[in-house]
Order: sequence, then C-alpha cells, then structure tokens
Amino acid sequence: MMTSPIKILDCTLRDGGYYTNWDFSKELVNSYIQAFNELPVEYLEIGYRSNKMNGYLGQYFYCPVYLMEGLKNISNRKLVVILDEKDVRLENVDTLLKPCVGLIDMVRIAIDPKNFKRALLLAVAIKKLGFEVGFNVMYMSKWPEQKEFLTLIKEVNGIADYFYMVDSYGGIYPNDVKYTYELVKEQTNVKIGFHGHNNLELALINTLTAIECGANIVDATVTGMGRGAGNLKTELLLTALHAKGQIELDFNALANVVDGFSKLQTTYEWGTNLPYMVSGANSLPQKEVMDWVSKRYYSFNSIIRALHNQKAGVEDNLRFPIFNSKTKIKKAIILGGGPTAVDHAMAIKLFIEAQNDICLIHASAKNAFPYSTLSVPQYYCLAGNEGQRLSTVFNEFDSFNGICILPPYPRKMGTYVPDKVIQSTYELTDVHYTTIVKDTHTSLAIQTAIELGVEEIFVTGYDGYGESNVGTKEQELFIENDLLFHDAKIYGLIISSLTPTRYKNLVAESVYDKLN
Repeated sequence: MMTSPIKILDCTLRDGGYYTNWDFSKELVNSYIQAFNELPVEYLEIGYRSNKMNGYLGQYFYCPVYLMEGLKNISNRKLVVILDEKDVRLENVDTLLKPCVGLIDMVRIAIDPKNFKRALLLAVAIKKLGFEVGFNVMYMSKWPEQKEFLTLIKEVNGIADYFYMVDSYGGIYPNDVKYTYELVKEQTNVKIGFHGHNNLELALINTLTAIECGANIVDATVTGMGRGAGNLKTELLLTALHAKGQIELDFNALANVVDGFSKLQTTYEWGTNLPYMVSGANSLPQKEVMDWVSKRYYSFNSIIRALHNQKAGVEDNLRFPIFNSKTKIKKAIILGGGPTAVDHAMAIKLFIEAQNDICLIHASAKNAFPYSTLSVPQYYCLAGNEGQRLSTVFNEFDSFNGICILPPYPRKMGTYVPDKVIQSTYELTDVHYTTIVKDTHTSLAIQTAIELGVEEIFVTGYDGYGESNVGTKEQELFIENDLLFHDAKIYGLIISSLTPTRYKNLVAESVYDKLN
C-alpha cells in the first residue's frame, strides 16, 4: 500500500469525545480500528490521559490500561494519547504515562502559548520515558500577540518530535498558514504539524497549504467530529490526496468507518454553523458556543450578539430601569409554551376573568396571543429568544398591552428588545429564590411573581414530555424546570398546575372545577 507523502494523525476518539463525553461503543471503536488498519493513516489518537476531574467523563478521557491494551492488540497503527498541560504537572507524568509504556507510541501536549515554559519541562520528562513527543500549541491566530512565546519556540529543539500549529478558533486563512509556518521554521528544526478547525470551512485548504509549505504531519477526524465546529474530515483529506495520486485508498474501508460516525452525527449535530463562523472569524472561544448551540434554547441572533459583546469587551449591550412594582398582586398565572395553554384557553380565560386580584405572566410568548385581550396586568419574560418571538406573535404590537421583564444585568447572551416595547421594559436586580439558574423563562417568571408580591401561582402550558419525544435538550429543560418549581415551594409560594402536567413538583388541579 502506498503511504501518504506526509504523516496523518486521526484524532476522532479524542476530539470527538467533546460530544459523547468520551464514551464510544465497543462496536464502533472496533470498526474504527479495523478500518484504519487498511487506510494510509499512521497515527490514531485514542484520547486523553488525565488526572481525576470533577463530574463524569468517559473511558477515552482517562484511557485506562485495559483500554490501551485492547486497542494495541487489534491495531497495526501507532497509538497516541494527549495531555492537557493546564491540568497536568511534572509530578503527574510518571503516574499518568509509565502505564502507557509499550502500549502508546506518542504523547502529545495541548499547550496554551502562555504556559510554553511549563510545557517544555513536561516534554523532557515524557521523552525520558521513550515516547515520541508532540507539541500542540493552541490559539494559532493569536500567536503574534504572544511575544514571549515566539522567542521560546527554538527551545523545542531536541525535545519535541513534532511542533503543531493549532488553529483553535478555526478562523485562519491560507496566507496565515504560510506566514506562521515560516515563522516556526526559522526557529526550529523540529518537524512541523497542523491541526485545523472548520468554523469557516477552510480546514481542507489550510491543511493542504500546510502540506505545500512542507508540514510533516497533519490531523483530521472522521466526518470532522470534534469540539465545536469540528475538524478537517479524514475522508475528505484522504480523498483529496488520492485524487492527486499521492496515496492509494481502500474506499470500502473508508466508507465503513464513515458510516458509523455519520449515525452519531445525526444525534450530536457537529459541524459549522453561523455562530461557529462568527466565533472563528473573530478568534473567539467556541467552548461556550458549543454549549449554547447544543444544550440551550438560544437563537443564532442571541449567540452572535453574545459573541459581538465578547469581541467588544462589554458585558451587555443594553441596560434598562429596575423592575420595582408598587402594585402588589395576590395571584398569578404563569403561562408556558406547552399545548395545554392553548387547548384549555377558554376555561383558563374564564377563570382569570372571575378573579379580583390576579395577573398573567408569560414565561414564553409562544401562547400569548389568545390571552392578549384580557384586561388583567400582563408581564412578558424576555429570556433567551423571547424578544424575537414577541415580535413574531404581536407583529405590529397594535394589540400589545403589557410590561416586559428582563433577567438581571449583565445578560450573558446580550440583550434584544423590540423597539416598540422598549419604553415598557424593565430588568430584575436578581433572581434570589433559587441558585440553579437565573436567566431562563421559568426562573424569570417565578421571580417576577415574587417581585409582585404573589402568594399563589397557577401554571399552564408546563406539560412536560412523554418518553417518546424526550431528547437531551428537553430532558435537561424538564429537570431544570422541576427544580425551579421545587425551590419556589421552598421559598413559600403555593404553586399548582391548572392543566395536565408531568412535573413532579407541580400539583395538578383542574381549571374546570374552578368554574361556576
């Protein structure tokens, strides 16, 4: 089999672990290993070796000995682990790496340029154990700002086997690759590598540019699976090199490994999108973007506004008067976004109209329109994407008659309020009844009720989810809301649901038994 003119390292199991919490099925990994036994890729990075961390992280984050032994037995490729320099100290090296001797061929170190000196000491200790050593120096697009680091690059001579330029933000261009390659090459005789992220979909051209410059090793992952927007696709790199006549390629083996990870992609949805493009173009960290995109209900507008605020160095882009209601109201209905708020709207409106001292708090504007003609005080919680939703529901705002409430300043996603309701918008000073979360629809709605002096809360539209339609996002939201209802009761509020609900901390009553 013809080998690649440069060395290729596939780091799917390590970089892809950011989506799976470093757990992969045995069947998928076996298929992965068997496929790469037939592909022109020299190194497979199987995961991290790490000290104990808080929370659950899977086996490919720790790479226990039995796992390394099992992979060594079935793989004919060189195996690699990586250390995250910020979490590893010199005294940890023997504990982490002596068990790897004979099982692992290369140890790479993920390095923040500001900690480069510390990484050099780690590398010396790693080299003494007999491993190849790779320096993965992050934040390539910001290297020109790291003056001290640039003077230290030459120190890797005789210590590292590979010096990687890592485009952590996925925002560099081919000219940046050429410039940085020459900068490194002038100072060291160590072989140079490149690791590209794909925020701007430039990972392939940047990698090919690095190869043209003379890079000795490059990274890729199957289907581009990797943190945030992901990486160069291994299958794309191999196909491009094959088309150039530089490698032979078993497309059946390649298709087999791609098929397995493509199924995962339908679940975790890695790959670039507009927020990742903005973060890459502006060299902004994508850790938060990944969380916002995959776990929370934030709109792309909200995410991009937050990124622009980060770039501008401001906490938030708007500020409003503090909500300090002189009016005190005994009862409130909190209206959620579930179908029951619409299905039972007639009965709920009759119930509201029969009360003397009640208000309506819209945790979500999704179901607001059927209730817009009611004469009771109405409050709209502008959490997450609710500013845009309010504009959609009320269009020209001709029928809007309410007060908008924002989470406390600063809001991590920045702030959007429709122009026509700015004069009717206020922000809370704090959400103090809970420590769980302070900027969601439910936490904001309950705190608004508290600010109004409400003693009894009725909710509708908080249906919960059936087992057949609970995804990760829905499950997290369900758990979070249930904890918020629990904290509201501990705080002293009487809280119940007028319509069917699956929340265990909501007592389900019937709106119909309250009607005459």
